[in-house]
Amino acid sequence: MPKLDRAAYLAEMRAEFERTLQEVADAVDDAPAGRVIRDSEERARNALDRFRRVAYEKAIQMKIDAAEAAFPPSAPRGDGKAASS
Repeated sequence: MPKLDRAAYLAEMRAEFERTLQEVADAVDDAPAGRVIRDSEERARNALDRFRRVAYEKAIQMKIDAAEAAFPPSAPRGDGKAASS
């Protein structure tokens, strides 16, 4: 099975990563003094959990796409249908 294109993966995920860091920073900055951890932890964790999920799903999808691209479609038979193995 072919490997996913890591440069393309990093390029596609870079904006998502920056968005996630902005969300974490917003969560911390929006929390009132004396309650920074209590009032920011859940928002930060949710942003990081979403990033983890998106990063994994994107990697899996790119791996599948690379595998599909490695196999050309079957040649059509005389009746117009694809040949089966």
